[in-house]
Amino acid sequence: MKLGDIVGGYRITTQPTNAGGGKCMWAFAEKDGERGGEEYFVKQFLAPKLPRPGGGGSERSRLARLRLCEEFEERHRSIMGRLKPDVHGAGHLVLATDFFAHGSTYYKVTARIDTSTLEKPQLLEPRHKAVLLKTLAVSLNLLHGIDIVHGDLKPANVLVQRYGGNSFHVAKLIDFDDSYLSGSPPGRDDIAGDSLYGAPEWRGYVQGDESVQPRQLTTAVDIFALGLMTHHYLTGSLPRYDDRFGSPADAVNARADLRLDPRLTDPMQNLLRRMLSRAPSSRPRASGVISALKDPNVCALQHRRPGTADGTSGSTSRGSTGSGRPDAAAAPRADGAPDGPPRTSRLRTNVPGPTRPRTTTDKPSAGPPAGDATRVSRVRINLGDRRGAGPRTKPTGTARPLDTRNDQEDTTT
Repeated sequence: MKLGDIVGGYRITTQPTNAGGGKCMWAFAEKDGERGGEEYFVKQFLAPKLPRPGGGGSERSRLARLRLCEEFEERHRSIMGRLKPDVHGAGHLVLATDFFAHGSTYYKVTARIDTSTLEKPQLLEPRHKAVLLKTLAVSLNLLHGIDIVHGDLKPANVLVQRYGGNSFHVAKLIDFDDSYLSGSPPGRDDIAGDSLYGAPEWRGYVQGDESVQPRQLTTAVDIFALGLMTHHYLTGSLPRYDDRFGSPADAVNARADLRLDPRLTDPMQNLLRRMLSRAPSSRPRASGVISALKDPNVCALQHRRPGTADGTSGSTSRGSTGSGRPDAAAAPRADGAPDGPPRTSRLRTNVPGPTRPRTTTDKPSAGPPAGDATRVSRVRINLGDRRGAGPRTKPTGTARPLDTRNDQEDTTT
């Protein structure tokens, strides 16, 4: 495919590129003979290649390649047969309008979509974030309702577009080249996807884990990816995990922690923990995600007070470690004493001055009046609850009644 080529009735109008295309080349095009008309996005698959008649190689090799191509065609045509542009609710799906082979190479065509630039969705207001995420979840709900797994859900496959010229952004889901029917994925050597957003069962499948069977790769694969994307859209980053793992799914498979951003609201953290569960059956359906996003406030970020239980990083598995570990200073005291700064003893000296009116809680000493005996300073130790304990004075000198002028003390010091 080159600039100016006519491929399957489409004239290539831009220089083909592999940027972001994976195992594909792509370019923009227009229908041959319709200059200035509708523009199209044309994708050229680099594999598989149809065997040419009379080509090299053994007959066995040729038949094996032909069988692989037939499976490739069948998968793409079956997805296109279910995902037609006129399907109700398909307005946020960018669907293929044509699929064909030209020579030995396969091509797929979609309409060209004009998108807006949204590099930092985390800076949007909560209600704008909620609209963006809901439109993405609605698209997945449509796919999953007809048993289709997108299979490669990630930010690069979501185009952001302003809706109706207003300030709201909506998600346009693209690239169904790696889609498959739920429970019937391609073979371990042929399945595609992005390891960073792949689900734990998908990672096990592509890594050759025989305990993971094809039937386990269901629509729940997309929900795990959606959970990671939700965290990214709301906070600007993925959940944190130990550096020794290559992806979030690898950490989950090792039963290590995924640490959620502590600024997320409690309802959002609870939703993400379910979406990022190791067990596919524990993840919610796309319809459940839509319901959870009805209140836009769940998409807000809140700055919690450091040292509180809510101010620590949430975890999708067992208790957090490292930076996600709750501050030990925030734990309740074992003796049942109130939280707060430790109480200390204080040196109090009676200072002559006018007598303060006695309150109903003041209790006079049981001793006799002291007359004109010399006043002495006393060291009083704060012993917590002093109810029932009598006043203590120095053993020398004449006993005097406890001076109550300063008994209404400030216990916050």
